[in-house]
Amino acid sequence: MAVASITTKSAGKSVSKPVRTSARKPGRTPSPLKRAPLPAGRPREWYETHNRRLKAMRLAIALLDSGVYLPEKANNRRIRSTAARIGIHRPSNTTCRMVRTLIA
Repeated sequence: MAVASITTKSAGKSVSKPVRTSARKPGRTPSPLKRAPLPAGRPREWYETHNRRLKAMRLAIALLDSGVYLPEKANNRRIRSTAARIGIHRPSNTTCRMVRTLIA
């Protein structure tokens, strides 16, 4: 994250304090990125793996945001309940394993 420095004067001394410039405002969600079309001509397995990775990344981010920092704490039940909470289809065992790998 970008960090800026603000200098304040108190009793003749100048003090430098780090301030996050890209802090999100409460209640506002960032707009989603514009999706580019997937490249054509790849085998079906490539598309399935690509989409599985994207889903695993979204779930890993949601788990980290909710305070799950250790792979041992991210069991299949917790991952699947997080998926339901954020509106993603139920992940498979393979995707759950991938989420735990990303958290580690």
